[in-house]
Order: sequence, then structure tokens, then C-alpha cells
Amino acid sequence: MKKFLSTKNMVLIALFTALTCIVSPFSIPIPISPVPITLTNFILCLSLYILGYKSALISCLIYVLLGVVGLPIFSGFQGGIGKLLGPTGGYILGYFFLVFIAGFISEKGKGKRLWYAIGMVIGTALLYAFGTIWLAKQLNMTFAAALAVGVIPYIIGDVVKMAICLIIAPEIKKRIRSEL
Repeated sequence: MKKFLSTKNMVLIALFTALTCIVSPFSIPIPISPVPITLTNFILCLSLYILGYKSALISCLIYVLLGVVGLPIFSGFQGGIGKLLGPTGGYILGYFFLVFIAGFISEKGKGKRLWYAIGMVIGTALLYAFGTIWLAKQLNMTFAAALAVGVIPYIIGDVVKMAICLIIAPEIKKRIRSEL
């Protein structure tokens, strides 16, 4: 417990929370979907690999809470409870599934890249499922229609983000850990 609450770990949690808050508002809207392209899931996967899932989960929680209280840190420089309760709110809440499940699986794999990859894929699938159900309910769509606009256009990009994360995260982790 003492190591978890160390100054070093709290600084890293704050650093990844800030990085998430800086990167997440920059998004690319796509005409066929109310869900924009963001790098939020990429930063969350990086934080998971570098911090471990408990610290990454805390970072994710702080990010969501800061957005809920109104800071414009969600996609499109939006914030507030309305964004969370809107059509894309399920994807924002789905970030918790991504971090928790991916972290739990990767921790069981003793930090091996293959287990991180498996965890990220399963965590992303749960994020997609929760976000799609939420989107369908919010916009009165069928699940298939919500899947077509809220998931299908993003799969290739998210796989690329996961691959990049798996390539760069070990080196970043090594450098951060050696510097601190």
C-alpha cells in the first residue's frame, strides 16, 4: 500500500490524467457517426501499461470526474454531466471497462505483451459493447444500427492504436522508471 501511495506513483497518475485531459478534447468528427475519433483510448492503454491497472483506473476516474464537473476535456472540448448522459456517454463510461478488464488480464499474464494485447482487445470489446448499447438507447436505434455507426468505423484505427501502444509503451515505461 505504501508503494502505491508513493509520491512517484501519485505524480505518474497526475501526469497521465493531465495527458488524457490534454489529448482527449482533440477529436475528428466523422459524418456518419455522433462518435468522434479520439486518442483517449490510446492514452488509457499507455497509462495501463506504464502505471498498472490500479493507478490507470484512478487516472481514468479523475479524468472522467474532471469532465463531469464541467472542464472541457471530453471530445470536441466539451464537458459537463450532459456530455456523459448524451449519446457518447456510454463510451466515456466504457473507458473504465477498458482499463479494468485489460489491466486485470494483463496482470494475470505477468506483464507479457501478449497478455496486454489480449487484455486491450477484450477491454476494447467491452467498451464497444457498453458504448453501443448506450448509443442505441440514447438515439432510439437498433443495436445493429448503433454498431454500424459507433464501432465498425473505428475498429481498424483502434487496432492500430493498440499496436502502437504495444510497441512504444515498454520503452516509455523503462525510461520513466529509470529516471524516477
